Amino acid sequence: MNELSATALPRLNEPAPDFDAKTTHGPRKLVDYKGKWLLLFSHPADFTPVCTTEFMAFAKHYPEFQKLGCELLGLSIDSTYAHIAWVRNIKEKFGVDVPFPIIEDLSMRVAHAYGMIQPGASDTSAVRSTFVIDDKGTLRAMVYYPMSNGRSIPEFVRLVTAMQTSDKYGVATPEGWQPGDKLIVPPPQTAQDAQARMGEGHECVDWYFCKKAL
Repeated sequence: MNELSATALPRLNEPAPDFDAKTTHGPRKLVDYKGKWLLLFSHPADFTPVCTTEFMAFAKHYPEFQKLGCELLGLSIDSTYAHIAWVRNIKEKFGVDVPFPIIEDLSMRVAHAYGMIQPGASDTSAVRSTFVIDDKGTLRAMVYYPMSNGRSIPEFVRLVTAMQTSDKYGVATPEGWQPGDKLIVPPPQTAQDAQARMGEGHECVDWYFCKKAL
């Protein structure tokens, strides 16, 4: 695994930065999630309204992530005690249980390793960043949101589902793809394959644009 570094930035399709962190569910390391997918996400601060809506949405969709073999792990530049108090407050005020761990990152080591600190937004708070790490520990996707706007959690359920489908069947997914929709067949790589493509039984608009159903 890559070593944590204040100057390192994560890159797609490379090993995700390693971490060893204190969380609300006890110590967590990246290796603990080997064999599972992981959605690691940061938020600016506990006890803030936009973050509260996001955490309630993550909690609501947690069973869907679990069906995909994907765990959730939150993070902010707050203490474990603040995390615990906030989770208890969400339960008390909104009736929502937060079932996943939240990393304490007062040192900002994990936040810096994952590029969660954006000086243009804040030097002391993590922006709304989301990282999809596959079951082999490879960073597969990352999405950054501004601090002022909340994420759409169903989109991350869709994204993980789409990537797992692409991995399993060797296909791509079109814009807005949902399970059951047709999939995009990868474009042919040679002139001979392009010539043959139109006769392969796919739904083709042209040799480079073909779809198929599972």
